[in-house]
Amino acid sequence: MSVLVFAESTEGTFKKSTFEAVSYAAELAKNNSVACVALSIGIADDSKCADLAKYGADKVISIKGDKLNQFVAEAYAKLISNAATQENATIVVISNTYSGKSVASRVAAKLKAAIASGVISMPDTTAGFKVRRGVYSGKAFADVDLKTPVKVLAITPNTFNITEYNKALQVVHAEGGLNDTDFISTPVEVSRVTGKIPLTEAEVVVSGGRGLKGPENWHLIEDLAETLGAATACSKPVSDMHWRPHSEHVGQTGITIKPNLYIAIGISGAIQHLAGVSSSKVIVAINKDPEAPFFKAADYGIVGDAFEVLPKITAAAKKMKAQAI
Repeated sequence: MSVLVFAESTEGTFKKSTFEAVSYAAELAKNNSVACVALSIGIADDSKCADLAKYGADKVISIKGDKLNQFVAEAYAKLISNAATQENATIVVISNTYSGKSVASRVAAKLKAAIASGVISMPDTTAGFKVRRGVYSGKAFADVDLKTPVKVLAITPNTFNITEYNKALQVVHAEGGLNDTDFISTPVEVSRVTGKIPLTEAEVVVSGGRGLKGPENWHLIEDLAETLGAATACSKPVSDMHWRPHSEHVGQTGITIKPNLYIAIGISGAIQHLAGVSSSKVIVAINKDPEAPFFKAADYGIVGDAFEVLPKITAAAKKMKAQAI
């Protein structure tokens, strides 16, 4: 038996969420005295698979092919379910990213497996197989008991630590066994934002709202973000007014994030916005309105004008950064 983990990659590179999933799967495998097997799809360079062994994989199954260089949900789901069957996997671990969400339910259907998405805990096997997952946009938790022989766990990114196991790399090349029907829908074009830290991967996010008064003042957000090595984000009204691109909109109708630190500047804190950021480990709110709803959800709050507060915070951050070098 084994624990199989889907090692998601983007343009030939593994993401941080992938290493989290591998470490999670490795701990599961260790607790169950079985092997941790990672499945890599479309990575041409075997040397990159060394990171999968570093973070806990006992074996890496590599499936290559020109058609697999871009993510195709149907084809990827078939490869994952086939690998799970071949490796006699009782647990399949997938990161709950956009791609992961696309394949997790398909894999569960193919394997006739119970599925839990948004998982935020290791399984409790003292009485059954129970995992905790976030529900209602992170406002509540649900403990679910999976009772099928095979389980699919889609784990929430930025929830579990990456652990270095430094295992010896063992790569096994496999054929996909795919046919044309597995590619009935394929991406025509993929546009990615470059030169920025992806919001879903960022550990620190600096976000702005209408309190910035206009796009010409966004350099205040960008200066602080650059100093902290953070991603930039915005509220829905800001993206609706085209001050910032919609790719930066975080909230219930935008991107849901879970960074270690979320700094909200000039954002009132409407429930729709909080739904997308409330899972952040630490929230800092900066607003000149002492009655802003965000202060009730924030761990730390600063009542003050963003145009006076932000330059001081950025200057202090730059000073601390210089002293640390």
